[in-house]
Amino acid sequence: MEASVFERIYEVVKQIPCGQVATYGQIAALAGNKRWARVVGYALHVNPDPEKIPCYRVVNREGRVSEAFAFGGGNRQITLLEAEGVRLTDGCVDLKRYQWEKPLY
Repeated sequence: MEASVFERIYEVVKQIPCGQVATYGQIAALAGNKRWARVVGYALHVNPDPEKIPCYRVVNREGRVSEAFAFGGGNRQITLLEAEGVRLTDGCVDLKRYQWEKPLY
């Protein structure tokens, strides 16, 4: 995958507000192609700057965290989200409450 696609994904992920989450599919659509959900996963797994690109704010379409979270596993992702006030139940975020409502332009 070309670097510019990953850069587009990273730019969208940087916009997710503290205390909110987005789904892989949502990031894909905002980056330009709703079919890129897996590509979003690949991009986040090789995130070059986890301090500035908050990949832990991205969850699956059911609100579940990733057991394969590249920066410490699912428990680390949970810890980072909880530190921002996001409540999880059994590793799952309530998307109705915490999902970022960024309009698709």
